Amino acid sequence: MSQSERIAKGKALRRTVLGSAYVDKPGPQPTKFQAAFAAFAEEHCWANVWIRPGLALRDRSVINLAILASLARWPEFEVHVRGALNNGITEDEIVEIILQAGVYAGIPIASEAFRAADRVIAAYRAENG
Repeated sequence: MSQSERIAKGKALRRTVLGSAYVDKPGPQPTKFQAAFAAFAEEHCWANVWIRPGLALRDRSVINLAILASLARWPEFEVHVRGALNNGITEDEIVEIILQAGVYAGIPIASEAFRAADRVIAAYRAENG
């Protein structure tokens, strides 16, 4: 697969995982730095790793939630809660992922992860009925 084909496939997969509402969310024109980072993430994350056949999308979502919670990367954690829901992870499974991360990363991590997941899930329910 050519680089341009991988990037196109990665862009399509990003839209599938994160949802069109997130991907198309209007906002200010990105700065030079934001645009450079977006291109970097799109190519390396979505077009090189997420498109690989070795793990199912839901497995990648489980891993992302556990890692992002453990590292306290809350904005990205929230993005990937939405992605996990889109990839078929249930709310009960998200609870279990957070508890698992909390055992190894600490109670404050689990506490904040539950607050973040609550916010995202409430918004997700409102948008998706």
